[in-house]
Amino acid sequence: MRFKVGDKVQFLNETGGGVITAVLDNKLVKIKTEDGFEMPVLSNELILDYRGQEIREKGGASTFGPAQPVAKEEVAPEPETEEMSEINPFGKAREEEGLYLVFEPHNQQWLLTGEVDVYLVNHTPFGILYNLFLNRSGKLKGVDYGSVEAESKLLLATVSRDELDDWNKGTIQFLFHEEEPQTVIFPLHTSIDIRPNRFFKEGSYRSNTLVDGKALISVLALRAAFQVAEGGLMEQKFDASTTKSKSEVKIEAPFIDRYKIKFREAVVDLHIGEVVDNITGMSSRDMLDAQVKRFKKALDSAIANGYQKVTFIHGVGNGVLKNAIIEEMKAYENLENRMASITKFGVGALDVLIHDAE
Repeated sequence: MRFKVGDKVQFLNETGGGVITAVLDNKLVKIKTEDGFEMPVLSNELILDYRGQEIREKGGASTFGPAQPVAKEEVAPEPETEEMSEINPFGKAREEEGLYLVFEPHNQQWLLTGEVDVYLVNHTPFGILYNLFLNRSGKLKGVDYGSVEAESKLLLATVSRDELDDWNKGTIQFLFHEEEPQTVIFPLHTSIDIRPNRFFKEGSYRSNTLVDGKALISVLALRAAFQVAEGGLMEQKFDASTTKSKSEVKIEAPFIDRYKIKFREAVVDLHIGEVVDNITGMSSRDMLDAQVKRFKKALDSAIANGYQKVTFIHGVGNGVLKNAIIEEMKAYENLENRMASITKFGVGALDVLIHDAE
């Protein structure tokens, strides 16, 4: 059931209830209980309370009590299509910072059936303005524009399986905003290019921390690709003949592609000399943290970009780094690790196999 802010609800499997204070996404809402506590709750664990009617006051406040008449003009209109919510209300998203297009099936048991929610996810500290064009019947069509707050996701549409074909290809433009920026980021222009068969492969839908359920995730641009205006570029006029070439934004290849050795395979060397340029002043703990951070960044990028195997060279040493990355892998699904080829890497490397979700 779809709830809206102000709905009075009861818990389905226990006593008590409250009032909806925020819709976090299509499966999660935040309620204020009768005791005055706010908490996130799954929508399917709630039912509407028909015994009373909420009172909406100007400013959006709600109170408990018996049914009372509510002036029609005081009721806030329900959004028609787009809903904005936090990316992960329970903690920081694990994926690399950037902009994503995410397709989350309603039916998480049968991922290839039923309707799909399409989200624009802004996993960056910047507010964004976006302009979305999709290829429809061979022609580019402007279908949406708007804004998304920092560390938020926006529900663009809920589509049927047949309508997914309309989301394969397109173009999206971004502008970035901060109230007190230290630097200015150039506008970004990137393409949407999703292989049609990905929508119909169960393994394309993976667990993640951008939305609640398994989803197909398309990387639009990682933060590392954002281009910052520096020096004279800040003062250039837009009609200057040199501006176009100097401010043109190029989308960098995915991080994992730096280590690609062949199709869907990469080798990442985690020796500290390959991770940082200068270890002066670094403690053993600092170096381990930097190596684990590099491991996670490479693994996240490999998962997001459809890699099947990444070999991580951890060295022999005392096994601390090897144990640390094996521990990190426990937070992921559909991974398998094994000793890498001894003839190629000796005994100081692990193969991480990335399997399609079952």
